[in-house]
Amino acid sequence: LTRPGRFDRRVPVELPDLKGREEILKVHAKKIKIAEDVDFNKVARMASGASGAELANIVNEAELRAVRDGRRFAAQADLEESIEVVIAGYQKKNAILTDQEKKVVAYHEIGHALVAAKQTNSAPVQKITIVPRTSGALGYTMQVEEGNHYLMSQEELENKIATLTGGRAAEELVFHSASTGASNDIEQATKLARAMITRYGMSPDFDMVALETVQNQYLGGDASLACSAETAAEIDRQVVELVKRQHEKANRILSENREKLDELAATAAGLHISPETMQQILEAFDRVAAAVKEIARALMEAFKPIIDWAKKTAERFMEALAAGIVPRKWLHLAKHAKKARTRKKYRNRIRRAVFAALAAEGGGSS
Repeated sequence: LTRPGRFDRRVPVELPDLKGREEILKVHAKKIKIAEDVDFNKVARMASGASGAELANIVNEAELRAVRDGRRFAAQADLEESIEVVIAGYQKKNAILTDQEKKVVAYHEIGHALVAAKQTNSAPVQKITIVPRTSGALGYTMQVEEGNHYLMSQEELENKIATLTGGRAAEELVFHSASTGASNDIEQATKLARAMITRYGMSPDFDMVALETVQNQYLGGDASLACSAETAAEIDRQVVELVKRQHEKANRILSENREKLDELAATAAGLHISPETMQQILEAFDRVAAAVKEIARALMEAFKPIIDWAKKTAERFMEALAAGIVPRKWLHLAKHAKKARTRKKYRNRIRRAVFAALAAEGGGSS
């Protein structure tokens, strides 16, 4: 607060970091009965970006969930589910999706998760679910950073955009169409791409020029462009190009891992898929791919002498034909005779004559 004519003191209150979230959770957890094996650090990592009030709400929701289930203590699962309640709302158990809608949502969410898993410098996937929520989401993919993350590189931001486009890319790859489920992904990807160009100086054309200013950072953050109409049009063009490039990358990743996509989507259709299950499926596919490559390599080594011999024999066969060892009439009948028996007879004559010539040339039998 500032008052005219007096010394003013500004006290910005930032969102708590990982350690701060953990300590805030412990403070609020003292007010309820909670299990001894609760990992507050894991809960704090899952609640990245939560304020103190939201953390208090998470603990309260965990207590209510335990009471509804008739338990005396709130467990780890209660806290984790409470985070989802705060982020995406309560489960809509009365919402019944058709089988086709479940399939689309499953592929959409697995598209996000698989693109994230196949990129470097991307937050690991913690949970995938296709349970509808009161916020309107039909499913979501939760990514959890390993620790505090204060800076993001250009590669990380581009990977995040690619992950956001992974849901729509999966729908296009499998169903050859698009649905309305990607509306929030489109909004976030566009916002992030625009910030990269106008605020973070990640466009080679504009270099380190601030093209957008943010006012009232702690009251919603109103953004306004500070450039000409021509520059604004160029910004729009580059935003579209950046998002399209990452969308194409997501398409490429999913196309190369189509079998994994199908397997994970079939598992996710069971409503939830844990990170352990997803990792097991990905590792199983990697092991199978490695085994197939090893078998192919071994087969190529085993058959290499035979392949080399066949190539050399074919070359010598053609040389013998060119040398006139076989009469032209035989060649004509072997190819154009009306009866199949006649064609077969002259082909056998040609083989015997050529191989006899090769054996004589080599000093022994072929």
